[in-house]
Amino acid sequence: MEQLGFDFGSAPKRLVRVTPAKLATWTDCPRRYRMAYLDRPSPPRGGAWAHNTLGAVVHNALKALFDLPVEKRTPEQAVALVNRQWKSEGFRDVDQAAEYRNRACGWVHDYVAELDVTIEPLGVERWVSSPTQKIVAEGRVDRIDLRDGELVIVDYKTGRHALTVDDARGSQALALYALAARRTLRKPCRRVELHHLPTGEVAVWEHTEESLARHVTRAEEAADELDLAAETLKAGGNPEILFPPNTGRQCTWCDFRRSCPEGQQAAPSLDPWALLAP
Repeated sequence: MEQLGFDFGSAPKRLVRVTPAKLATWTDCPRRYRMAYLDRPSPPRGGAWAHNTLGAVVHNALKALFDLPVEKRTPEQAVALVNRQWKSEGFRDVDQAAEYRNRACGWVHDYVAELDVTIEPLGVERWVSSPTQKIVAEGRVDRIDLRDGELVIVDYKTGRHALTVDDARGSQALALYALAARRTLRKPCRRVELHHLPTGEVAVWEHTEESLARHVTRAEEAADELDLAAETLKAGGNPEILFPPNTGRQCTWCDFRRSCPEGQQAAPSLDPWALLAP
């Protein structure tokens, strides 16, 4: 007699959890991805970069500002928060640190002076997450506003270069944040903004379903690649073949430069303050 069987179909494929930082690291250099996310213990990293310290201080000050009651969200209070959050890691000396501390205070003062501080963001440094067909896209958003019934993704920038609409449109991170925010907070989200504090400029892009889908497709393709490499490594694959170095100018500021001979040969070393705006 024929045995009765049950066909429940193939098991669903495991979704790969990714953040924009992971995807960007993989695309930038597979070896750096392995060192950052897979190697245990992870190789030693380089020291602090002054531009990263500066960015972190500004982000932390603006986060703390929205923790205050509305009446205390003044430009002067924002400056006080910069001073309270200040760190000097990566700067050349106390004079250079003092110069950029003053710059940061000026940026934040002017930004808050033009900001509608009565708004209550739906998220400040908010973690958001959303599954797609192949991945779980997640990450921490600087600020999520609610305007006219729709979510707006706000990303603070303190880099040396001014930003354009193309930067906002092409940012995979912002697109994935928009997708994850609308899933997490159950509201529509299409608009993404880059707020460049040194210039006071805001780069804006309004996504469509098609443009978001293109970003998701590229993210899923990269996630497939990095997941396959990681699983093959677990099975005994050769790390040098699975995670080759992608050398270039970016090797100059790689955190794992000291552990990568190819990177050392590809680009010269820089002082920790070299990437500050002149």
